[in-house]
Amino acid sequence: MSALSPVTDGLVVAKRNLIKIKRVPDLLVFTTLSPIMFVLLFAYVFGGAIDRSGGGSAYREFLIAGIFAQTVVFGATITGAGLAEDVQKGIVDRFRTLPMSPSAVLFGRTLSDVVNNVIVLVVMSLTGLLVGWRIREGVVDAAVGFLLLLVFAYAISWIMAWIGLLVPTPEVVNNASFIIIFPLTFIANTFVPLSTLPGPLRTFAEWNPISAVTQAARERFGNTAGVDERELTSWALQNPEVYTLIWSAIVLAVFVPLANAQFRRSTSR
Repeated sequence: MSALSPVTDGLVVAKRNLIKIKRVPDLLVFTTLSPIMFVLLFAYVFGGAIDRSGGGSAYREFLIAGIFAQTVVFGATITGAGLAEDVQKGIVDRFRTLPMSPSAVLFGRTLSDVVNNVIVLVVMSLTGLLVGWRIREGVVDAAVGFLLLLVFAYAISWIMAWIGLLVPTPEVVNNASFIIIFPLTFIANTFVPLSTLPGPLRTFAEWNPISAVTQAARERFGNTAGVDERELTSWALQNPEVYTLIWSAIVLAVFVPLANAQFRRSTSR
């Protein structure tokens, strides 16, 4: 087995996962419909109730980066659910009989979910443009904004991979992950300005990494017109890109070894 086997084998596993999406188009349809629904609901149902200077269109610009962050983080649950399903159906046991690197299963799974997130972000961007969202900085800045979202989501997918190998069924992954992800995405600057939050929740939100990746994307997209600079009191929100990358590196450093160790334990039973 060569040193490149984990990468090359991982690419094969990623291709297998992407072919599965192609053969089950319903999965892709519902994966993309959900973020469209979120954009429309938050833009038109909550948009009129949340006052940002400039009215509803200003809120929609404020909103889109938050919706992007929420969606890619929720999308990471696909990694955990997919792994739990593969273990449950014995597909991972089938992989073990093949001459391939064991770590390729996890690498391929997380890599294919990056592709899924790219598709979802494209669909959401087109929906956002239809409801009035605009990118007000250059193409390079926008690309960096999307890249930060994908890097953060990739790191979160390794947490979900670890959870997916710990629990017995995909359903448990969804229920367990939502308990964690819902508070993280809502106690943040994703949908409302931080000034509306009470003291302890505001402090949590200021240091919440989801607030940082949202703020980083807003700045790169040029959607900061509705952001009150007085809300950016923490170091995390004053340096959102650095804080996002630090958190992504910490999560990868901790959960890549944990997920691989749990994978070895799960497949040795």
